[in-house]
Amino acid sequence: MDRLTPDPGFMPPRAPLAMREQSFRTRPEAPRKLPRWRLSDIAWRLGAFGPAVAITLSLIFGIARWFRSGGFTVQEGLVVLLIGFTFIWVSLSVSAVLMAMLRLWLGRTPAPSGPRPRQRIALLVPVYNECPWEVMGNVAAMRRELAQGPHGDDYAFFILSDTGDEAIAAAERRAVAALRSEPGIHVHYRRRAENTDKKIGNINDWIAGWGADWDAMVVLDADSLMTGAGLRMLADALARDPDAGLVQSFPVLISAETLFGRMQQFATSVYGWLLAEGLALWSRSEGNYWGHNAIIRTRAFADSARLPYLRGRGGRESLILSHDFVEAGMLRRAGWAVRFLPRAGGSFEETPATLIDYILRDRRWCQGNMQHLRLLRARGFHPISRFHMVQGAFAYLLSPAWIVLLVVWAIFLPMTADAPVSYFSTSNPLYPVWPQMSRIDGGWFLLFIYTMLLLPKIAAAALLAGTRGVVRLYGGAARFTATTLTEIALAILYAPILMVQQSVAVLRAAFGRPNPWAPQRRGRAVHGWATLLRFHWLETLLGAGMLIGMGAGLLSLWLAPVAASLTAAVVLSRLSGLRVSECRVAPLRLETPLSLREPRVQTRARAERARLRVLIEAPEAASIAAE
Repeated sequence: MDRLTPDPGFMPPRAPLAMREQSFRTRPEAPRKLPRWRLSDIAWRLGAFGPAVAITLSLIFGIARWFRSGGFTVQEGLVVLLIGFTFIWVSLSVSAVLMAMLRLWLGRTPAPSGPRPRQRIALLVPVYNECPWEVMGNVAAMRRELAQGPHGDDYAFFILSDTGDEAIAAAERRAVAALRSEPGIHVHYRRRAENTDKKIGNINDWIAGWGADWDAMVVLDADSLMTGAGLRMLADALARDPDAGLVQSFPVLISAETLFGRMQQFATSVYGWLLAEGLALWSRSEGNYWGHNAIIRTRAFADSARLPYLRGRGGRESLILSHDFVEAGMLRRAGWAVRFLPRAGGSFEETPATLIDYILRDRRWCQGNMQHLRLLRARGFHPISRFHMVQGAFAYLLSPAWIVLLVVWAIFLPMTADAPVSYFSTSNPLYPVWPQMSRIDGGWFLLFIYTMLLLPKIAAAALLAGTRGVVRLYGGAARFTATTLTEIALAILYAPILMVQQSVAVLRAAFGRPNPWAPQRRGRAVHGWATLLRFHWLETLLGAGMLIGMGAGLLSLWLAPVAASLTAAVVLSRLSGLRVSECRVAPLRLETPLSLREPRVQTRARAERARLRVLIEAPEAASIAAE
């Protein structure tokens, strides 16, 4: 028998764990009681939300007073409402970043130490038509990482396959057989006959069949990669906090090879960590779940987080697509803390390679996040859990709001006077007559928008630049500055395109248009010009229309940056897939410490992927070579 022939005993003996039925119409029976809020919890939340509300209200009142001086119109009232709707979220990001900087200045809280209970931890890897050697290569690398560190807990990997393609499934079994033939942490494999309820059903099926034997489960995605230290830190955080039902790590992006992917990787590296720190400060024990790279107490999840269906159009039941936010809220309403560890480290994931791939994933996320608005009246959810769901939905609703704001302001509120302003009259030439301003100049307004949007990035970059030794990890101060400015410029260029596409995603979700799931392409991907034009025709037409309107004097020239980006959407989308290693201009490579000196676990994963690919594609040759 070929040594890589799959063994039928790929799963341990069943250990059923009942999952309690849940309802959004009733509260959980006898939920656990978490400790009362401390004064510090209240202070951090006031520090996040207080300034955000104050900034937004000040802006609303200031603009309303300015408009009122020349007569308040319906269009001006709509603008004021839209400004309040959009800037509360921008202001929250700014205040969260400033609060995070204060927390860093105050110093770290000492980590708890001493003995703690030993745990049995299952590492779950749900897969669906993914590249087998890439998934199993990541598993092999994490397996080696865990084997080399302290052995305080017992671990095992479970590859939970919903793959429908028989050829891919055969390759999965062959790769698992190869891993199981080698010494180390156990690797199990189970393939479902049908992809019932997608990832939610896959995880729930494992809990119902084998969950009773495991204290905790770490949920990983097909592209997840974690160091041994990162996994042990999550396990330690859960073991030392008996109130915690879920602990979420902060995944950092790695392995990006394209311009758009490296933009996201650089942004996460430079700016994302500070936003994550702020999120941890105001969320406290009411944190969120991002669906992967998190550890969950198995029985807590089984008792409180089995998702009910939503009643959809025509009375039909529909699956909750963005399940992670809701599961976090259900754990919290049952009395379990949901915590976020922004500084845990050693937690990685990959990102879509091109603008189109990013938009396609974004459409699926938008459809799921819009469902959350229907859960705001569900019984028992904590206010912060509800806010997480609102925030997730409004992340997409902001795009159509920005579009309406720009259109209303550009069409109904002219930005410049038709005639030159005269400060002196012929009847009294010795005394100036100051004009009454009832309009806000569009250029200043656009500058204010970009300043607020970019302030978190600027603050985070300045903090890194001021930290001794950090900029050397980015290639030195000069390169760090140039790369930061390059990323900001690229983000400004792509922002109008994403604004239009997210508005399209909102409309698709509103009208129930399906967004089929396909495995994410994370390597280099080049889309043809015909594909790009079909995908970006709307932005191209909008941009061209705006340019024509400005040329005819119907639209203000301050919209030129937005119009230029939209008109060039096809070209910019093509450039998003540019391989950064081919860029001769250093800032365009958008280097980060993780691209200049890749983590050991990433190096191991690459080697394991190559090794397993040979075993999967040429098993007979690999078997002979091994002998």
